[in-house]
Amino acid sequence: QVQLVESGGGLVQPGGSLRLSCAASGSLFSTYSMAWYRQAPGKQRELVASIFSGGAFTDYADSVKGRFTISRDNAKNTVYLQMNSLKPEDTAVYYCNYPRRAIPWGQGTQVTVSS
Repeated sequence: QVQLVESGGGLVQPGGSLRLSCAASGSLFSTYSMAWYRQAPGKQRELVASIFSGGAFTDYADSVKGRFTISRDNAKNTVYLQMNSLKPEDTAVYYCNYPRRAIPWGQGTQVTVSS
């Protein structure tokens, strides 16, 4: 069974940066697009950023464009999310997953942006 393990979250001040990582088990990682999602308290989970299998194409939610960068290392079965210029409204639990595979969600990693 494919498992997703997110890490790298924490408490950061507004304007700060964090780098999230997501390690995926299994042998098909490099053949699928990957994405980062987030869920804030009382809100639905939303798509933050996605990246094609080869890493050449990426897409972002308007709310994070210019501040977040998604990348992947297929040799390590890992996808990353570099988050800069963080805002309090970025506070959420962040998850990775395959947009086109029915894979169980991991535990996520908490990101809290607060002074």
